[in-house]
Amino acid sequence: MKDKRILYVSSEVIPYLPETEISSMSFEAPRMVNNQGGQIRIFMPRFGNINERRHQLHEVIRLSGMNLVINDLDMPLIIKVASIPKERMQVYFIDNEDYFKRKATLTDEEGNLFPDNDERAIFFAKGVIETVKKLNWSPDVIHVNGWLSSLLPLYLRNYYGNEPLFNEAKIVTSVYNQDFDGTLDNQMYKKVLFDGLENEQVKHLKKPSYVNIMKTAVDNSDAVVIAGDNIPDELKKYLSKLNKPVLGYKNREEFAQAYQEFYTTKVLS
Repeated sequence: MKDKRILYVSSEVIPYLPETEISSMSFEAPRMVNNQGGQIRIFMPRFGNINERRHQLHEVIRLSGMNLVINDLDMPLIIKVASIPKERMQVYFIDNEDYFKRKATLTDEEGNLFPDNDERAIFFAKGVIETVKKLNWSPDVIHVNGWLSSLLPLYLRNYYGNEPLFNEAKIVTSVYNQDFDGTLDNQMYKKVLFDGLENEQVKHLKKPSYVNIMKTAVDNSDAVVIAGDNIPDELKKYLSKLNKPVLGYKNREEFAQAYQEFYTTKVLS
């Protein structure tokens, strides 16, 4: 992995949010690559329940200031950065007052999904890509974790399909256990179509369930990691028919060597 450039995009990363399978793997995998001499960048949303003072987040003025158009509205993009203590790893935070200021991540106090989670996912995907463009940093691998990140492969392959910075990048999506029931806003596909994508590209999003959002990510990825030990049966069946590399579930003790071999022999080969 020495000198390989890997971009990790995740909805959650420890120590900024509580420990879950997603937040743990979004920390452990970059640390593994970093320790082997690879170059990494980590991106996550700047949710309002992240303590900026304690984690020493600060705004990067040269990267902030652009507007992203989401469903015909101009939404300002703010970029913040922090360093994970003792690990020599920087984390970039995608922020916006309307989408990420509330003191919660994806659900309210009653456990209900926020009604604008679909727009937050679009904003996050476009925000990550635009920031990486500003950094002029061309990744070898882009590894996506968590359903809020899962529109990134779709946008990268289509909306940003002619962007030379990403021409050689391979996209890996990790599929975790089902994270929510029901669906996101049923107009989600129209908001994606607004960006010039085509009906066939967003067909799964006409019913934006967890499974269908992940199918969209998988369709636009070069390889898939099964990162949950109990993913939905419908997704298992879908992945079994893919004509692309799929890494089976590995626990935290096994993952390091498995991920390294998967990156080098299946994704980058």
